[in-house]
Amino acid sequence: MRVMLLCSSFNGLTQRVWLDLRAAGHDVRVELSSDMDSVRAAALIFDPALIVCPFLRERVPDDLWMRYRTIIIHPGPIGDRGASSLDWAITDDVTTWGVTALQAVRELDDGPVLATRTFPVPAACRKSGLYNGPVADAAVALVRDVVAKAADPDFVPAPADQWSSAVRGRARASMRQGDRAFAWSDPTADIVRRIRAADGSPGVRTTLCGQDVFVYDALAGPNGPAGEPGTVTARQHGAVLVRTGDGTIWIGQVRPAGAPRDRSIKLPASIGLSEYLDGVPELIGAHNREAGFREISYERFGCVGVVSFDFYNGAMSSGDCRRLASTIRRAAAQPTRVLVIRGGDTFSNGIHLGVIEAAEDSRRETWHNINAIDDVCREIITCADQLVVAAVGGNAGAGGVMLALGADRVVLRDGVVLNPHYRTMGLFGSEYWTYVLPRRVGSAMARQLTEQCLPIGAHEAARLGLADEILPASAANFGEAALAYATALGTRQDYDRLLTAKQLRREHDERRRPLDSYRAAELCEMIQDVYHGRNDFAAARRAFVTKQPRPGRSFSPATGQTGYHVDHLPNLAMRSEVGA
Repeated sequence: MRVMLLCSSFNGLTQRVWLDLRAAGHDVRVELSSDMDSVRAAALIFDPALIVCPFLRERVPDDLWMRYRTIIIHPGPIGDRGASSLDWAITDDVTTWGVTALQAVRELDDGPVLATRTFPVPAACRKSGLYNGPVADAAVALVRDVVAKAADPDFVPAPADQWSSAVRGRARASMRQGDRAFAWSDPTADIVRRIRAADGSPGVRTTLCGQDVFVYDALAGPNGPAGEPGTVTARQHGAVLVRTGDGTIWIGQVRPAGAPRDRSIKLPASIGLSEYLDGVPELIGAHNREAGFREISYERFGCVGVVSFDFYNGAMSSGDCRRLASTIRRAAAQPTRVLVIRGGDTFSNGIHLGVIEAAEDSRRETWHNINAIDDVCREIITCADQLVVAAVGGNAGAGGVMLALGADRVVLRDGVVLNPHYRTMGLFGSEYWTYVLPRRVGSAMARQLTEQCLPIGAHEAARLGLADEILPASAANFGEAALAYATALGTRQDYDRLLTAKQLRREHDERRRPLDSYRAAELCEMIQDVYHGRNDFAAARRAFVTKQPRPGRSFSPATGQTGYHVDHLPNLAMRSEVGA
């Protein structure tokens, strides 16, 4: 079937739908909604049997849905309407939610229903995590149902009120900042829920340190001494600790409100508020471990050690990388047989472009960040006394993919999307990719993956050799599934043979070409990108972090950025957060 995907951006969900339809043998074309005239022209040429809108902010023009059967994938259960479905769901603390496929009509989200799926809502989830996890899983399954039903000439969708469903929504207005507002004197749980309902867009507007900011990434803190709500009492690993009505709350990210859009960058809170934090103590090392802001942890489960990390949107700053490298180094020295490296909702997207953009010397910070993440990768590659498993339960891009490939085994959650390339950001790339990628897929395929800049689905990744195992687990259960995999690996009768083979292979590779030489060669290339502007990394980075079109680039078929057929997919940087 010829299927056109109409979307506001080629985000993680749209990539998953594209990959799934392509794997099923459908003829797929992608169009961005930023230029509806181009969409109309493309539709006339392509003549799709179906238009599917997996992520669309804009209303579909009447002439388009009247001519072509157009299906909206709405992130809400039957009866739900409005642009803020997930925001309201988290704010209202619902336990079950859904995704519904609606035929486009003149009224937004009011068309007849083709199919629906429901799912439990994980406790204490962020909107971005809900969207990229349960919502995306349900949406991909829903698109499969829709395509099958659309191929049946006798199928007729039914109005929402004729569907029997245990979970129903209702029409809700778009959530405004007034609906999101809280007072710092409110209970911690209420504040956390409101902020998580606005993660990662648009955030909740409030005042911190006398500054008008949007806040994100909230985590309940310890019960501290009484004090004025809204006062920042400590900072740690980029977050700030703020007093509330009944305790404290960690705020991980802030973005200035009222600033010009090209300077309004989301940053770790202690960086965004740095000039207003004089005298605020920083919690160092293991001090107050249980109450601290912890993005990295280590646990032992029998013969398995697990290093878990969960950096906001998968972005890893220089400091994040240094802490992670240190944790992996200590974990590698423990008397365990298998070391698991496990990421969060987003596994990793590599270096932290926001922190780099905000740095006084962005080139120097880029260089520090690249070398720091290289150190993380080196710890993984050179771990000699354990088998290392990279457990990738969320999407990964650029250096985050290469970091995972340094492990001995790579296990993916079914539905994960990998973007193993750097060119869309104007970088050659580092993270030892010239070593870890070819050793898995060969030189020719490594070149193809890094030059074509296409997303790779989990099953395709396994077929190519990028992954060793696909775990059919939900986002909430993936950690347990990865631990079971690692435990089985560590208790195999031939474990000693596997470990010896790993050590011999690393020794052979080192004799053939020292590992450090790969890093040196990559950094020589990166100098050209970072310090000499070979591929305009600075402009690409600035456009990405400010969500602006890249100067000199337009999203049109003429420039090769959108409207391309399945074999010429647009080279668009992947956005992992809702609303990106």
